[in-house]
Amino acid sequence: MEKLKSFFSNRWLVFVAAMWMQSWAGIGYLFGSISPVIKSSLNYNQRQIARLGVAKDLGDSVGFLAGTLCEVLPLWAALLIGALKNFVGYGWVWLIVTGRAPPLPLWAMCILIFVGTNGETYFNTAALVSCVQNFPKSRGPVVGILKGFAGLGGAIMTQIYAVIHSPDHASLIFMVAVGPAMVIIALMFIVRPVGGHKQVRPTDDMSFTFIYSVCLLLAAYLMGVMLVEDLVDLNHSVIIIFTVVLFFLLLVPFVIPISLSFFYPEPRISEEESLLSATQKQEAGKSEADANEVIFSEVEDEKPKDVDLLPALERQKRIAQLQTKLFQAAAEGAVRVKRRRGPRRGEDFTLTQALIKADFWLIFFSLLLGSGSGLTVIDNLGQMSQSLGYDNTHIFVSMISIWNFLGRVGGGYFSEIVVRDYAYPRPVAMAVAQLIMAVGHLFIAFGWPGAMHIATILIGLGYGAHWAIVPAAASELFGLKKFGALYNFLTLANPAGSLVFSGLIASSIYDREAEKQAHQPHPMHQIPGSIFQGILGQDAPKCHGVVCFFLTSVIMSVFCVIAFLLSMILVHRTRIVYTNLYGKSRSSGLS
Repeated sequence: MEKLKSFFSNRWLVFVAAMWMQSWAGIGYLFGSISPVIKSSLNYNQRQIARLGVAKDLGDSVGFLAGTLCEVLPLWAALLIGALKNFVGYGWVWLIVTGRAPPLPLWAMCILIFVGTNGETYFNTAALVSCVQNFPKSRGPVVGILKGFAGLGGAIMTQIYAVIHSPDHASLIFMVAVGPAMVIIALMFIVRPVGGHKQVRPTDDMSFTFIYSVCLLLAAYLMGVMLVEDLVDLNHSVIIIFTVVLFFLLLVPFVIPISLSFFYPEPRISEEESLLSATQKQEAGKSEADANEVIFSEVEDEKPKDVDLLPALERQKRIAQLQTKLFQAAAEGAVRVKRRRGPRRGEDFTLTQALIKADFWLIFFSLLLGSGSGLTVIDNLGQMSQSLGYDNTHIFVSMISIWNFLGRVGGGYFSEIVVRDYAYPRPVAMAVAQLIMAVGHLFIAFGWPGAMHIATILIGLGYGAHWAIVPAAASELFGLKKFGALYNFLTLANPAGSLVFSGLIASSIYDREAEKQAHQPHPMHQIPGSIFQGILGQDAPKCHGVVCFFLTSVIMSVFCVIAFLLSMILVHRTRIVYTNLYGKSRSSGLS
């Protein structure tokens, strides 16, 4: 009985359950598969489908309510609300598409799509909040793996749908409505904070290595399955076998909590608290008293600059001595005491407090420029590949999905090496990802041989890395107490960037070049042998050749370089914070 209790309170069980939860949180990635069904059933044109797509993007990103509810309600209650929103939103859409419910005007359909997709913000927030609190010293790997599984969600659900083999394509909408809700309700009492900082074991690094191995194997397997299913007409029995193997790979990580709880119940490290920095422990103990504590701004003015570079205990001793002198001076009227407003970097911020900090806006705009340009490529991948003369666009969609997943997992892994081994600011990893994306955009711009293959790899890796690095960095700089609200505000950078790059820049330039080609009897920029004219309908001219996305890609490459500069400014501003957070544990590890 004791082992069973230990199993259900094991932080690795919470982590693996959150991975499963995130596997069903990629609802937005399936919109490209369900939109043709909606279009044909309701006789929508492409512009109306585009509006539904905007509603989907907003639902996927606007998570203020999810962040707030995760703070005031138990996480299981927030997850239940998210599951109900997902079920009601897409369930109603399924009823309308299949004729079981009367059709609604476009604005009402947009609301349903928004509500259905918005449910996944509850899944994301609950999974990240619980696991970041359970693994406070491994935020990079945890966030990277969880966000990676969210990126794979579309591929996993597509594979499951292939097994259903239904001639009624609307059944995919039914699966999107019912599948995630069932999984969330089954796991909602497991995914929660369980005091994970007290469960540190010597085998944790080995466990993470095992999880990473499973992730790489899963990504390679899905890539192989997608290629085979796309190129070969497979028997339905073979597809069933592929899906059974997929479920086996998803179940493999449960080996870790089972073995730790039942087969290797090692005593927890008695010195686990030593793995937490002295600063974090004192901040955790004084979090409730911070509101009443008087902090002198004069301490910041009077202390020598090298004090921040001292070990944590020595630094606190020197600051305490300086505070004592200031108390005495204040009592004698020599200095004027001022109350410091708000927390410092690394302490717990509310969203309102974070919004007046330059570091928060550096993260936001760096994310907007970097991630927004990546989302623009994902949304326009079909037209980009067609304009460069590629016939099979599905392969690029599959490739960027897999490399997006690997970017999220790899971004968490390598950024963790940066902070743990070198005590260097995590945003430097985001800066590297943005340079990689800048190169990827140039490949599309100039249309070099194999450009789309290389570009999807580079942009997929860079885009995915953002979503492993940013949540971990935000939790380090602005604390865990209001992490849900902070994270959901930062996610607004994604649709904002896509609106600027895709809605304003890419579409305008593409339409302009298409109009030019439409008025030329022999378009000079059309790729010889292109077969795409008219495939997508005659409602708008089609553009062919490098010129279609040349200027857009160059602009996005330049903005990625600007994002790199913003990230490096953030790195410079936060070096002392990361030295205080990770420098002591690194020095103790070296000794």
